[in-house]
This record gives sequence, structure tokens and C-alpha cells, in this order.
Amino acid sequence: MATVAILGASGYAGQETLDRVLRHPELEVVALGSDSLAGEPAAALDFRLNGSLPRFVPNDEALASGADVVFACLSHDRAALLDPPAGAVVVDLSGAHRLQDSALYPAWYGFEHPGAATLGEWSYALPELFPPTGSLIANPGCYATAAILALAPLKDAIDPASVVVDAKSGVSGAGRQLKESSHAGFVLENLSPYKIGAHQHAPEIAQALGFPVCFVPHLLPVRRGLLATCYVEPVGDIRSLLEDAYAGSDVVSVLPEGVVPELARVQHTDGAEIAVFADRATSRTVVICALDNLGKGAAGQALQNANLALGLDQTLGLRLAGVLV
Repeated sequence: MATVAILGASGYAGQETLDRVLRHPELEVVALGSDSLAGEPAAALDFRLNGSLPRFVPNDEALASGADVVFACLSHDRAALLDPPAGAVVVDLSGAHRLQDSALYPAWYGFEHPGAATLGEWSYALPELFPPTGSLIANPGCYATAAILALAPLKDAIDPASVVVDAKSGVSGAGRQLKESSHAGFVLENLSPYKIGAHQHAPEIAQALGFPVCFVPHLLPVRRGLLATCYVEPVGDIRSLLEDAYAGSDVVSVLPEGVVPELARVQHTDGAEIAVFADRATSRTVVICALDNLGKGAAGQALQNANLALGLDQTLGLRLAGVLV
């Protein structure tokens, strides 16, 4: 059994990560980090958590627990200050280590990256396309995951200047911290674009594809789920490239022709659905990816990455939808 510490365990991503680790046959929780719940039993987070789990401790104490695997579910600025324990697998679910160009951080993340010199030590890992190459792993963002899954296999078969990504996510993507834009009075019966032309996932997508894209995120009046609709000008066989890329995946499914991705099928799972449609009115092709922003977009992908770093089956502990017969 490998031991696990979860930093920021009381946030949405932390809770989802804990849930998956508890289902995992090869992992054992030894430290739960939360500065706000330090000293409280695990049941303070969820009454269903029994007394066999450790009490919450401050995040710094959880980091120093000696765990084999550390999941860092912290804010960008807090995660940027992490001093990874020697020999541990560390999966950072924040955006603090995703970009290799430190100059982008002040503009796109709102803070000066204090550990810019160490960014190259972190492996940006999206398992189906870029498996982790070391023990320090930068987990992709939720929007970036959907866009990259849809577009990375196609990057040599589309016109880069034509790409537009129109993406929509549930309100849990904004995190658990209270803010006006996630208040029910703002979200319900509303659909709003935000951070137009200035979202932090845009340079992450560009880094993975090798070219920038026009990316506009929107907030959906649902709790969870994300759908990215990507418009491209193809110069090759789009469907076959996607089918080849994910032929061996238990996580990413390329849907049959004519089948539309749905949030309802991917919510509460760690899978992703991709579909391809031709636009009859233009020469464009529409590629759509649906996933759960807290699953494949966060905790599920983090567990996939940890499994790979530990040499385990990458699907252990994941929530994967069954096949209907």
C-alpha cells in the first residue's frame, strides 16, 4: 500500500480526490490537510467518513507527513510555494506548475510565480496524450483537458488560425470559496461568459497544441460537468485521428457518428466523450468533448497520473461508466 496525503482536502477537488483514494485498493490515507478544519475529525467534512481516517491537520503538517503520494488541492499562489518532499509523488491540481514559461504567470494567473526556476522539474501530464515523466506532476485544468483531448490528436490536420473553443462548465469549477459570481442568485437561470480573451487555461491549451486558440468559457447553471465545442478547418481525416488516438483508452470515448456528448452521461464519472460533426453550411468540422470538471477535469485525472507514476493500472480507483448491453 502506498500512503497518501491530501492538501486542501476540504475543497471540492480535495473531497473528490479523497473519495477516489478511499475506493483505491493500493492507496491508504495517512494525512488530511485543511487549515480551516485542522484538529477536527474527518466527519466534520462529511458525517459519513468514519473514525478510521486521521484528523485534519494544517496543510504544511500534511505535506511533511512522509506520505508516498501528495495531492495538492490548493490555490495557485499557495501551491506555487510548495517544497515537494524528497521521494514523494506530488500531483498539483492547481495551475501553479502547468506553464513552462514563467513570464505568463503574472498576466494569466494574477501572481508573480515565486518558484519559476523550478517549473521545468514539473511534468505536465494528461495521461492519454502526455503521461507523467517524473514524480512532480502538474495536473491539467478542466477546460484545458477538454480542449486538448479534442484537438491535440488533430493539430497537424487542422488550420491553426481557424480554431475556436466555446466551452461551458458547471459552477463547481469556480471552487468552494464564496464569490459573487457563484452565488445562486447570479447563476440560476443564467448563462454568462467570463474572462473573455484572458482565461488562465488559454496559454495552457496553446502550450499543448503548439499554437494559440480563441477560447471563451461560460458558466452553466449546473453543479458539475463541462462541455467544449471546438470549431476547426480540417485538412485531414479528423475522425480517424481521434479514433486512433483513443482506441486503447478506458477513459476517453470517441462516440459513434451522429451521437452527441451529454453532460448527464459524464457527470460524477472520470470519463470523457468526444464527438465529430461536419458543418454542412461551411467547410468547418465541429469537435465536441464532454467531461466532469471535478472528475476527468480534476480529481480523476490526478488519480490517473498518480497511478502511472506509481506503476499501477491507471484506472484503479476511477469512476468509469459501464457499457450498456
